[in-house]
Amino acid sequence: MDRLANTVRPYAWGSTTAIPALIGAEPTGRPQAEMWLGAHPGAPSRVDRGTGDQALSAVIDAAPETELGAPAVAKFGPRLPFLLKLLAAGAPLSLQVHPDLAQAKEGYADEERRGVPIDAPHRNYKDANHKPELICALTPFDGLCGFRDPAESADLLAALDVDSLKPYVDLLRAHPEEAALREVLTAVLSADPAEMKATVTEAAAAAERLGGAHAPYASIAHHYPGDPGVIAAMLLNYVQLQPGEALFLGAGIPHAYLNGLGVEIMANSDNVLRCGLTPKHVDVPELLRIVRFEATEPGILRPEADPDGEELYDTPIDEFRLSRYARPEDARPLQLPATTPQILLCTAGAPRAGELALAPGDSVFVPAGESVTLTGTGTVFRATVVA
Repeated sequence: MDRLANTVRPYAWGSTTAIPALIGAEPTGRPQAEMWLGAHPGAPSRVDRGTGDQALSAVIDAAPETELGAPAVAKFGPRLPFLLKLLAAGAPLSLQVHPDLAQAKEGYADEERRGVPIDAPHRNYKDANHKPELICALTPFDGLCGFRDPAESADLLAALDVDSLKPYVDLLRAHPEEAALREVLTAVLSADPAEMKATVTEAAAAAERLGGAHAPYASIAHHYPGDPGVIAAMLLNYVQLQPGEALFLGAGIPHAYLNGLGVEIMANSDNVLRCGLTPKHVDVPELLRIVRFEATEPGILRPEADPDGEELYDTPIDEFRLSRYARPEDARPLQLPATTPQILLCTAGAPRAGELALAPGDSVFVPAGESVTLTGTGTVFRATVVA
């Protein structure tokens, strides 16, 4: 078992206070957006097994079956198939979707064949993997997830009373669900930039005046003035999670995180197709190929507890499995399953993992086959795989 030293990424949308408040540190005044826990090559966690500091990715590369277990290597290859994060949003993230596994393989192979540099700003597929995600709120957490009913979006847009939005309102009311959503998103993202900027500016002012259901979009527009993603966001469900609640984000589901602190886990991939709320590249044709144009309920997840106190956030994929242990003062020692690799993250209290004392923000990597016992009081998230 290894105590992890983790990198905090300073993305511009990050909160300046949420992660410092959790770990009991003084804010630096700079955004602290994501703490990465795992073996992703972009910022692998560091461990020290008595021979000096080294990347967890290097430790796994040196002996994958020892660290991950033979079943996990056979199923996912010689790498940790998930990335765990503390995510602290102080401003909206980009509006985005992720491909399914077949789409990712096809897109990656196509860009490789065409010789698109892996670090090119217009490249869509950095790898051949899919990127399902789960976000679990530690504080009240706001986000956008999936298309709302087109009739509801039409009502939201119509209430703004902006002339240039009226054709979108008519499309949403006149066409079948899939066609309406596809046509409106296509029109928004393909519009003349100057005309769309004027539309967004007028819509943002109206949303500010109206408040209520329009208030989140006024806030989004404050961070991204003139961005067509502000109108695209109005097509999506606005979701407010309470601490302990979660969202699963599967392939093709447009989404964005707006504000709050959470534990996020995802398959180990960098494949993102952006819809807006970003200065980065938006590949409209490829985006439209990936998006699932169907209205969905957000499907807020609440954990299911077993007799040992493990509260599982059930998802339909195998690359990650996230659960938590909220241990009261009288909790008995609990030995965790040892068949798969796991990362333990403390978010409250002062529990212990074996001999290691944990404080909020502390984490450990437990190789497959190694037994670990939880004791003490506090909240621990457990990330592993289904192998």
